[in-house]
Amino acid sequence: MARVKGGIVTRKRRKKILKLAEGYFGSKHTLYRTAREQVMHSLMYAYRDRRQNKRNFRRLWISRINAAAVANGFKYSKLVHGLSLANVQLNRKVLADLAVSEPALFTSYVELAKDAVANPNKYSKPVVAAKVVEKAPKAAAKVEVAQKGMVKQSLPLTAEALKDAEASLSALLVADLKQVAVTEEIANAKSLKKAELVQALAQLGYKFVA
Repeated sequence: MARVKGGIVTRKRRKKILKLAEGYFGSKHTLYRTAREQVMHSLMYAYRDRRQNKRNFRRLWISRINAAAVANGFKYSKLVHGLSLANVQLNRKVLADLAVSEPALFTSYVELAKDAVANPNKYSKPVVAAKVVEKAPKAAAKVEVAQKGMVKQSLPLTAEALKDAEASLSALLVADLKQVAVTEEIANAKSLKKAELVQALAQLGYKFVA
């Protein structure tokens, strides 16, 4: 058997770690074992601090908004509540930017929030109409079934007639069978398999006529 050397794979893996460790102090960017340990810690710190950074920025935005609100004779909590009542969809990042770069515009939002807190009925939130789902009448579903060639026989059926009905229904698609089963209010109609649908519909007297 030929000798297989894995040096190239090992070197590739180590170069990947050493590339991530570029710029680290001392042996942390030259020695593989030390570099790997530092890279693992660095990736963990980066993952943690990406989330911590969001919290830090949120605190900064709130501090800026609060300072600008106090300068206009208002409080941060009441400002946010008032803007919510007035249906103003501005997040804290935008409000903080307005407080620093556009103080006049920020003041207008403060006045709007004051008015909304004083007169909450004036700024009623729009009512979202509930989605109404209209159920199709069973009669229409039965007409559609009849158009597809399915007929309902009179009960009771003989064993031979039942077997013949199952054989004819097997030629239909599962979607068509489920539609009829739902119309007939068969239990768990949407989750039944084709063989179970065919058997249930045949027992109800259904038969497919080509």
